[in-house]
Amino acid sequence: MAENERVFENLWKDAVGPGGKADRDRCDCFDQHRRQRQPKDVRFHAERQDTSAHLVLYGSNLVRIPPEIGAMAGLEEFTPYTSHRLHWFPYELTRCGGLRRSTVSTRSLYGNFKLRPPFPELRPRPDATGEPDPGVWGATVIRTCSVCDRPIGEAGPSQLWISLRVATDVLPLLVNACSPACIQALPPAAEGYGAGPLNPP
Repeated sequence: MAENERVFENLWKDAVGPGGKADRDRCDCFDQHRRQRQPKDVRFHAERQDTSAHLVLYGSNLVRIPPEIGAMAGLEEFTPYTSHRLHWFPYELTRCGGLRRSTVSTRSLYGNFKLRPPFPELRPRPDATGEPDPGVWGATVIRTCSVCDRPIGEAGPSQLWISLRVATDVLPLLVNACSPACIQALPPAAEGYGAGPLNPP
């Protein structure tokens, strides 16, 4: 981490116990209330996250969910509501087979049906041996394929966007695929939404 790089703390770590109301950092990536025109380009949030605190997603300052959420087989309800800096989710969220309910601030999502803000442009594939820049590839580490869970090779992942219904909401999902076969194995995008394009080779 760079010497002057800011780490956003979990402002809601006391939400399950004593603690007062905390202010949240404002997000101005795009207009979430349609008061002005949407920007032509948007980017991933580049901040590193404090992952050492108790995790309460409601109203959090999180800017990304790690793909390891896909291992939460018992997850039944997903509620990142009013976490206005969460604009997308990892494709691995679709592995949570028990997930039945979600409450998401859909106006904060890339490509949402009401406002249609743009998705970040996907850059040339990162070298899997280096540390990805989260402001460019949406992650600090990309170890395994979002689809088959096999290790990503040295060429790095093929990334693409796809919007799918997960529980009760259509969510923008970032796919890190290891092969063309895994890209072909993806389900069709939700009705009225598109998929892709791939990041350049």
